[in-house]
Amino acid sequence: MDLSSLIGKKQEPQPQQEQPQLSKEEYAAMKQAEREEVWSRVNAQADSVFKDDESMKGFLNFMANCTPQSTRNLLILYEQNPEITHPRTFDKWKEAGRSIRSGEKGYTFFAEQEYEKDGIKANGYTITKAYDISQTRGPQPLPPQKHLPEEIIAAMVEQSPVQLAISDQLPQGVQAQYVPKQRTIFVRNGMDETATICAIAREQAHANFDAVGSGYYRQAYAAQAYCAAYVAAQKFGLGTSVFQFDKVCHSCAQLTPEEKRGFIGDVKRAAYSINRDVQRSFRDLEQAIQPDEFSVVAPKPAKASKAKAEKEPER
Repeated sequence: MDLSSLIGKKQEPQPQQEQPQLSKEEYAAMKQAEREEVWSRVNAQADSVFKDDESMKGFLNFMANCTPQSTRNLLILYEQNPEITHPRTFDKWKEAGRSIRSGEKGYTFFAEQEYEKDGIKANGYTITKAYDISQTRGPQPLPPQKHLPEEIIAAMVEQSPVQLAISDQLPQGVQAQYVPKQRTIFVRNGMDETATICAIAREQAHANFDAVGSGYYRQAYAAQAYCAAYVAAQKFGLGTSVFQFDKVCHSCAQLTPEEKRGFIGDVKRAAYSINRDVQRSFRDLEQAIQPDEFSVVAPKPAKASKAKAEKEPER
């Protein structure tokens, strides 16, 4: 076989296919289709959250472990990876002094965006990519400081959005209750620490829902406050085995995806507010000047001997 026709034959370069240039209208249509596809995933995930007790707990655990996010981002991120804890865009990680590991793929993410239309500035969003902290290089972040239950209770009392009062008049089975007319949370005394924290957190959620002009009434927010107490307890590292969400899921079964997103948004805002107030109390305590358990103690001066201590007679 004559190989001369094959070996050494100049390879003709393959023509590269040019990417078609999109018109302004075509580009807008493409971005609109992208937004619709992502929002469809967000709504599907919102429906999935309310499937049963296990589904609800899984999502609320994610809300507790992830850094504060918008409702839409919580849903789209959870759909992609329930292990995400600290997502940021490439630029935000760069500003924080961290770099993305080679080969890492980002997660679909709603990034806030400011734009101007007809001379008026407004806020919107763009769909981009975010990366979890586990996908980045940089100094290992310090683990969150652990606090004792009594410290958490003290912080909740100090930074409560409304006053708290001990009451022996609460009906049987009622651990705590927010009374709107008095802007006060009445708490049963003598409960164990975890029950006390969860009860106060639930009622502080109710107090947060009782905004001026909101038309608040207790039953409209009972399920949201219960979920917010669970998220707060998870953030504080408390046991949450007593929480059950089958009743919550059943009561929300007929809600539309948009209404379910609104429910999740209520839970998120209340839980974030409770945690933010408690963390503020801890920061204030850390900034107060206190004795340090590792303080360097100055050595005591040596005592002079009795002979040297006596005044020498004059000569």
